[in-house]
Amino acid sequence: MPETAPLPATTATVAEVVRDTVARLAAAGVPDAHVDAELLVAHVLDVSRGGVQAASIRGDRMPAAARAVLVPLVDRRCAREPLQHLTGSAPFRSMELAVGPGVFVPRPETEMVAQLAIDALRAVASEAPVAVDLGTGSGAIALALATEVPHARVFAAENSVDAFVWTKENVARIGARNITLAFIDLAHAFPELDGTVSVVASNPPYVPDDAIPRDPEVRLYDPPAALYGGPDGLDAVRQLSRVGLRLAHSGGTIVIEHGEWQGAAIRDILTADGWRSAATHPDLTTRDRATTAVRP
Repeated sequence: MPETAPLPATTATVAEVVRDTVARLAAAGVPDAHVDAELLVAHVLDVSRGGVQAASIRGDRMPAAARAVLVPLVDRRCAREPLQHLTGSAPFRSMELAVGPGVFVPRPETEMVAQLAIDALRAVASEAPVAVDLGTGSGAIALALATEVPHARVFAAENSVDAFVWTKENVARIGARNITLAFIDLAHAFPELDGTVSVVASNPPYVPDDAIPRDPEVRLYDPPAALYGGPDGLDAVRQLSRVGLRLAHSGGTIVIEHGEWQGAAIRDILTADGWRSAATHPDLTTRDRATTAVRP
């Protein structure tokens, strides 16, 4: 892998370090190398990305200690370890979530899935509507619901030991008091809520078993249990449909994230199980991203 010769730590400016880092990341094939470079420098300097840009404009020098911390992080990013694993956090809507090995890193696309669930929950004519997030992972969707619909009661289920560690940390970090977290098999989650839930939401594993993701960050670092959903990628969706029918009351909504080519198949699954008004929704890139339906 071609590398740019490192600049002396005692003389390098922040702008020079950013430029050097961009060159290394770009040579390693990292997408958005400039963004990642600024975020890595921001991480070691304990400032925002805007703070790095301001320091670059001012001509600030890069502290030697920060440079020493940065170098191995850049090496790891060049090996395509996810940026979020290096910084220990991932932005999601208004939150910063703790992430790392063993948990699926929340993507920007899932923010619109959360918005669909939030909109449905806000529309419920109840002083304390109930929402459930099945397979919550980092807790992204559940915590978005809990913080943005504070009068709701939110229940989140996870069945991966490794992911559950991160879920618990994020629930504690965000401090939402209206969320209940459970380590439980998803098929049997929250029987005490049967017939009372207004919104059932999930970002399930939906990659077909033989469809290996192109990006090394996904292929090598996201937990397989959070990625692969059987031969057609829809095994978890079939389970979600059945569990959702058990949990939801009449008029309750289910919101399921999925791949861009799976909308029609998921609408068929939901409709065959008895859900009504199945509809697929695009994300900001105009790719189909989520399907919703209503319990009769």
